Parts: sequence; C-alpha cells; structure tokens
Amino acid sequence: MHTVLLVLLTVVSLGLIAIVLLQSGKSAGLSGAISGGAEQLFGKQKARGMDLVLHRITIVLAVLFFVLSLAISIV
Repeated sequence: MHTVLLVLLTVVSLGLIAIVLLQSGKSAGLSGAISGGAEQLFGKQKARGMDLVLHRITIVLAVLFFVLSLAISIV
C-alpha cells in the first residue's frame, strides 16, 4: 500500500510541476504593463481559456498531492 501511494505521489508531483511550468506568468514585468491594455482591448480569449483549464488542473493536482501526502504519513 505504501509503495502504491508513493508511486502515485511521484506521478502527481511531476504532473504538478509540469502544469505549473506551462502556465503563463500573471505579471510580465514592464512589457506586460505596456502591452496589457492592448491585450484587453483586442482580447486574448484562447489563451485565457487555456489558462483557466491549467488553473483548474493545478488545483486538482494540488489537492491530490496533499491528500496523498497525508495518506502516506498515516500509513
């Protein structure tokens, strides 16, 4: 049981790392401040939709990570 939980935790951890690295940054520095108005004016719907999906997957993987961590510590 411990080995199965440990393998699942490793897979979830690697997935969480990959999903976090795929997300775009919330602040792009000075270039984001300059072009931020243009992106709002002309829209960025496809990237927004993908960011929303990545955000939800991150939440699910984070919850799984904590649950698996607690389960391993109990076992």
